[in-house]
Amino acid sequence: METKLANESLAPIIADAVIVGAGPVGLFQVFELGLLEIKAHVIDSLPMVGGQCVELYPDKPIYDIPAVPVCTGQELVDNLLKQIEPFSPTFHLGQEVTLVARREDGRFDLETSTGTRFITKTIFIAAGVGSFQPRTLKVDGIEAFDGSQLFYRVKDPLRFHGRNIVICGGGDSALDWALDLVGKAESVVLLHRRDDFRAAPASVTKMRDLCEQLEMQLIIGQITGIETKDDLLSEIKVTGQDGVTRRLPLDDLLVFYGLSPKLGPIADWSLEIERKQLKVMNTEKFETNIPGIFAVGDINTYPGKKKLILSGFHEAALAAFGAAPYIFPDKKIHMQYTTTSPKLHKILGVETPVFD
Repeated sequence: METKLANESLAPIIADAVIVGAGPVGLFQVFELGLLEIKAHVIDSLPMVGGQCVELYPDKPIYDIPAVPVCTGQELVDNLLKQIEPFSPTFHLGQEVTLVARREDGRFDLETSTGTRFITKTIFIAAGVGSFQPRTLKVDGIEAFDGSQLFYRVKDPLRFHGRNIVICGGGDSALDWALDLVGKAESVVLLHRRDDFRAAPASVTKMRDLCEQLEMQLIIGQITGIETKDDLLSEIKVTGQDGVTRRLPLDDLLVFYGLSPKLGPIADWSLEIERKQLKVMNTEKFETNIPGIFAVGDINTYPGKKKLILSGFHEAALAAFGAAPYIFPDKKIHMQYTTTSPKLHKILGVETPVFD
């Protein structure tokens, strides 16, 4: 799909729906709104569509999308973009929503960090858990190598092939990339502060098996210093549980200490917040405490909430129906099925099948 980007102007854009967040759930929200003939504008702080799914884990396999045994984060986003093509959403990328205010007529004034202005009937917040900031390594002088030999995310796995890699962390990201790079990198060392991991048990078992086979190495300890040579990072100093500090040569250092979620300006919109998440009033339409503003995906919280992509897809469907009365106050919304509805087939641009 060729992403339709907005040609921003000084005049406010009149909209029925604005979606904040262009990740998988935000993209599926476009689809569900489109089926109800509601056109969406999508805003994201990142310069590309796909959200954190593409920014952080484009090559990581996903196994829990219904009817899709396995796909990468990038493949999921590509398929969602193809799915929403009939609805021609407009994307406003590389900008953050800075202002949301209720108008006297019941609509919302919305403005972004680049000065783009909207007057919209509804807002859908699908911003994951806000903006992610990697938790950084706190070692004197290490920041000089950020982006050259120090990495907090993997955008190009090929860059590490044939290199001596040290990976720090004990969660899924650290284990996933350690397992992925074994046999591709010249050497892989996993460094964690303790012999206890937050990652999936199967990944931990596989990592330990590879260590026993001498395919990779596990070191328990923490980075306490660095050494450089010819302006390059050449070694890290690792202090083990025995208190002894040893030197470990390397070419690249990958650090996965987790992500620190920041709600950013969303925290100033008078929305009810619970543990850095937006509380929805019910699970019938996933509306926040402000009528007309909905929260879907990992950004929201409610009793029984599960942070799964498929849960976000479900929430997007119900939120679309919940928003329809704001957009079409005099129109009765009927439930229709894409398999049998000629109207939906016309909207989707497909032919209605004829059954014998």
